[in-house]
Amino acid sequence: MKDNNPKKIEAKSMRLIDQEIGKLDCSDAELKTIKRVIHASAEPKLASEVKFSQNAIEIMSDLIREGADIITDVTMLKAGINEHKLAEYGGEVKCFIADQDVRDKAEKTSLTRSIMAMRKAIDLPGKKIFAIGNAPTALFELINLSQKGKKVDFIVGTPVGFVGAAESKDDLMQTEIPHISLKGRKGGSAIAASIVNSVLYNLDD
Repeated sequence: MKDNNPKKIEAKSMRLIDQEIGKLDCSDAELKTIKRVIHASAEPKLASEVKFSQNAIEIMSDLIREGADIITDVTMLKAGINEHKLAEYGGEVKCFIADQDVRDKAEKTSLTRSIMAMRKAIDLPGKKIFAIGNAPTALFELINLSQKGKKVDFIVGTPVGFVGAAESKDDLMQTEIPHISLKGRKGGSAIAASIVNSVLYNLDD
């Protein structure tokens, strides 16, 4: 009979992932995050594609402990993040993509709602972690805002697709913005959520 215990299923998944990826040249904290990405995507080949800026996990962990909010590009990603765990540190998960003012400005300017949502979020008070799992235009806009002098504390950048996804992530990796990202076209909300949750779950380690 198959085991339906979720903890046992996850533990078995992690053992299988260990067997598939072998030994990686990374820190223990980075390895945990990489394994979460593989667990979310069922793509062991992504192990070498997850990219961390210097001290990325430490920086992101400190931001969460300091009460940073997490801003997502889409509601699907917001739904995938453990909001209760984040709330233990005083932060909230926010998404502005469906806000009426964002819709109105996007229609008026013929720019994407993702761009307008980032422009709305960037000026909010407090520290912010941006999690981008779907829209390359959101990631491009954050990079643009940073270059204009706006403070971007951290980006989890894993947009997916054929148009702009790989390029936006390549651009992110060339900046000084602290980040965790994924090379290439692959990505998505599930992967972005897995990265955020991995850091959240390991804060007490």
